[in-house]
Amino acid sequence: MDVEITRDLHLLEHIEADPDVNQTTLADKLGVAVGTVNWHLKRMVAKGYVKLQRAERKKLRYIITPEGLAFRARLTVDYIEQSFNLYRRTRTRAHEQIRKLREAGHTRIRLSGTGDILDICRLTCLEMGVDVVDDPAVPALEVEGLKVVLKM
Repeated sequence: MDVEITRDLHLLEHIEADPDVNQTTLADKLGVAVGTVNWHLKRMVAKGYVKLQRAERKKLRYIITPEGLAFRARLTVDYIEQSFNLYRRTRTRAHEQIRKLREAGHTRIRLSGTGDILDICRLTCLEMGVDVVDDPAVPALEVEGLKVVLKM
């Protein structure tokens, strides 16, 4: 996924949920430095997606403009498109590996890894009639980041 798209989208979502949120809280929620949040906010203000409003003497309020709402909608569509593309690519890779497994005469597999990619692989195995087991003696489908690798 494009980190920039994801970060901008999450930033706008957090601002929409709480316009009084401060940059430190945003940085914590996004898992980035305050300077990164500051840079993104300045860029969004310059582009007219967000405007600043003084709420109190030192407190700022972030308001998403109509242009910002349209930008968030575009980011959401981009995010969904990227997610579906990742899903399709993962399904294709998993399908290819499971086909190799079945051609080698196996009907059971062990899965290794974590996350959404592993879940997609599990679903693909079940749909292709391959039993997912926890047996170190059977071949493994290993998920390493975005890679799907069959270990016979």
